[in-house]
Amino acid sequence: MVELRGVAKSFRGPAPRRIFDDLSLTIAPGEYVAVVGASGVGKSTLLNVIAGLEPVDAGQVIVDGVDCAKLGDEAKTAFRRTRMGFVFQAFHVLPYLSVAQNVALPLALQGRGASADDPRVTAMLRAVGLDGRDASEPRELSGGELQRVAIARALVHQPMLVLADEPTGNLDPKTARQVIALLRDTVKKSGAAGLLATHSRVAAASADRIYRLTADGLQASSPTDFE
Repeated sequence: MVELRGVAKSFRGPAPRRIFDDLSLTIAPGEYVAVVGASGVGKSTLLNVIAGLEPVDAGQVIVDGVDCAKLGDEAKTAFRRTRMGFVFQAFHVLPYLSVAQNVALPLALQGRGASADDPRVTAMLRAVGLDGRDASEPRELSGGELQRVAIARALVHQPMLVLADEPTGNLDPKTARQVIALLRDTVKKSGAAGLLATHSRVAAASADRIYRLTADGLQASSPTDFE
């Protein structure tokens, strides 16, 4: 269960800006939710707040019963490694590691003795349609394949929350549709809660629920409500 209760976030400095105020949201296990909105509205900031990468001004960010806003930096890092998975627009696949080594990275960071031939890695590569590519180098893969690697890496350690930030932004429309369907199906099969931040109507349409992020908070939406 993921729950935001009255979360407020502002950026201070020479040009202070309120991102959102009194924002609330609940995502159940196995539920896949999309947050849409124009670039700069605060979608990535929302994901960063949930992940504990940016502090909140007020409110609670509860993930799996833990108020992440109250954790110290080291505790937040450990919590992210065990409970969360991330998929980004830029893939962030490490070029000096093989496909399997990239997927195994979350397990290795947890000190779980994982290697590239770990059965969990093999199973995830099969789940995203990359079985047989474990020894491939990232430079040998297409953009869609690289995003598949990122999805496998995000889910290999069985997180209870998956955060995806514009995961189809660097893909052509056909590949984007394939990847977003794969992301949704893989997240739901794992039983994780999924939160997708996107400006794409096609990507948002795959979600169980869609919210539009505005200066007034989150508003229930549909794919036809935005461009």
